[in-house]
Amino acid sequence: MTNSKMANRYSPEVRARAVRMVFEHQGSYEMQAGAIAAIAPKIDCIPQTLSGWVKQAEKDRGMRDGVTTEEGDRIKALEREVRELRQANEILRKASAYFAPPLAHVNMRCRAAGRNSTAL
Repeated sequence: MTNSKMANRYSPEVRARAVRMVFEHQGSYEMQAGAIAAIAPKIDCIPQTLSGWVKQAEKDRGMRDGVTTEEGDRIKALEREVRELRQANEILRKASAYFAPPLAHVNMRCRAAGRNSTAL
């Protein structure tokens, strides 16, 4: 399965509940990994998946350095916008090259008049 399909396998409610359970029960274990290993089978996921959710929740709560979910969503939206703008610019560049009149006669006229072609 791809990451996007795996990400949608569990509802946000199930993820939030599992993370909350880890935070609530981690004191009963020597390490957080023990709580994760105990809780993961209860929600039918592997410990690595639950560990990733817990790490992201810690980032969102400011307990761990890294990109929050909100920031990640914003970055994805901006990257998509940049990609779309680059495509639009490429289309406009090609269209202007296709529809623009040849500039050779303008350059020759300016040189004959003793002017720089950029000073039109």
